[in-house]
Amino acid sequence: MARRSRAREVALQVLFQDDLNPPTQPEVTEAFLAGRLRAPELIEFARNLISGVRRNRDELDAILSQTADNWSLSRMAVTDRNILRLGAYELLYTSTPPRVAINEAVELSKRFGAKQSPQFVNGILDQLYSRSDEAES
Repeated sequence: MARRSRAREVALQVLFQDDLNPPTQPEVTEAFLAGRLRAPELIEFARNLISGVRRNRDELDAILSQTADNWSLSRMAVTDRNILRLGAYELLYTSTPPRVAINEAVELSKRFGAKQSPQFVNGILDQLYSRSDEAES
């Protein structure tokens, strides 16, 4: 597994936990990251993803709600919702190439989601990318 893919996986685990429980103490998150990711650059990458999603969660949720026609975030599976937040964050706020961000999110959904999760995640993020690309044009 590619190293950054592993960091995304660990970030997803933290975001999943955040969704079900109040955000944990920073030192708990740091210990979890250090225990799962040995390389400092991967810990930093995962930390940046987590803090970015946490910081922009309300905006990400609003954007995802608008993009996911006929789906409220509360009706989505917790795993799918957090994969979408992570993917949308990478699409909108980072320099990750859009196709890489979408592909990484789809791979996470194959690994952790339900049978139909990959198509669901791909459809929403692809639509979000298309809309953001049109907005920039």
